[in-house]
Amino acid sequence: MDQQELWQAILAQVQFQISQANFATWFRNTKISEIQDGRIVISVPNNFSKEWLENKYHKFLLKTLHKLSPEFKEIKYIVGSEKKQERKTQKSIIKTPQLNFQQFVAERETGLNPKYQFENFVVGSFNELAYAASWGVSEKPGLVYNPLFVYGGVGLGKTHLLQSIGNQVKKKFSHKKIKYLTSERFTSGMVLAIKNQNLEAFKTKLKGVDLLIIDDIQFLSGKEKTQEEFFHIFNILYEGNKQIVLSSDRPPKAISSLEERLRSRFEGGMIADISSPDLETRIAILKIKIKEKNISLSDKILEYIATHIKNNIRELEGALNQLSMSQRINKGSLGIEDAQNILKKVIIKNKKTVDPKKFIQIVAEFYDIKEKDILSPSRRQEIVKPRQIAMYLLRENLKCSYPFIGRKFRGKDHTTAIYAKQKIQEELKKNESLAEEINLIKQRVLS
Repeated sequence: MDQQELWQAILAQVQFQISQANFATWFRNTKISEIQDGRIVISVPNNFSKEWLENKYHKFLLKTLHKLSPEFKEIKYIVGSEKKQERKTQKSIIKTPQLNFQQFVAERETGLNPKYQFENFVVGSFNELAYAASWGVSEKPGLVYNPLFVYGGVGLGKTHLLQSIGNQVKKKFSHKKIKYLTSERFTSGMVLAIKNQNLEAFKTKLKGVDLLIIDDIQFLSGKEKTQEEFFHIFNILYEGNKQIVLSSDRPPKAISSLEERLRSRFEGGMIADISSPDLETRIAILKIKIKEKNISLSDKILEYIATHIKNNIRELEGALNQLSMSQRINKGSLGIEDAQNILKKVIIKNKKTVDPKKFIQIVAEFYDIKEKDILSPSRRQEIVKPRQIAMYLLRENLKCSYPFIGRKFRGKDHTTAIYAKQKIQEELKKNESLAEEINLIKQRVLS
């Protein structure tokens, strides 16, 4: 296995562990630049990425590397073509560099990945509204659907769609300034700006763009200072007819700890959802991906993958990456039995049994409350609603008995569980937003 094949094999494992937005942000334009004395040297595009990989992903990368090639014991990160600073005989010591805010605000990159285009985005009934709205925005940025708010479960193509908007605007309106950021990176940049007393410079940089794209906006929940500053940036861009595009794993109404004034702004534009793709669409996605990767797999293998991986497009691509790597290493075509053997762990993961604890955990995460609170006797409205939804899901999806549900919620009477189920059932008949929230929770439980 050559050094780039080794890195692609590592990245295939990383894709299963983090969101597509984070993968695109932190692992884009990375590669192995050197292999020496049991150590690999990873080239990254900037100091920001270098620090993030060292602090957030180093242990996982090292563990994955050791599993694939036990002879390697260390990883070092360098920026671009940065020269080796140590002798070969010196042990690698990873130091946390001081992040330079000036490098962040002066960065000219748009944050866009050119591989994400409308041309290779597969459109189906599950995403056609979001696609049509995104295309409309790219044709007339700032004039239609502003802001555009796209939401859906993990791995369903939100990042692809958002980046496609940016890339299309870049092609059609070369003079326009575009910035794509994950909310995590937006928050990190703001925290860094406050620390370095450069907050105004940070805000001025973002206020000057013609198209601002923020991925996974739900992570601003609970961050009051960040929300306040984003609110002011949002208003200036909006009043100047600058386009704002946002994504989330849930609709604005379901983002807890979000300021009402921000929620109102998000709901003032176009809201479009992306649901899970059907079997035919999943197969179509796989066919496009194997063409992009220049690999050959039989229709039987593609159908096998699409049948067993249903709720996450990123996992479809991850499965293809594993098969592609196996093909390259063994230098031969794969049969259906080979594919089944290679993907055994992936398929088992997707067939995992869902238990009551999983539902309760996901409901708590979705509404940004603690699991112990949802199980507590608290009568606060922000706790009662999620608790009733969790009880409803245990009854409706897992067919748990009412006495069992009562015991699960710390000895509540079974009549409480009956009431919760009936209450949510009645609410679903007249509340479309609640139905959307419950569908999103189900997707997250199964993903």
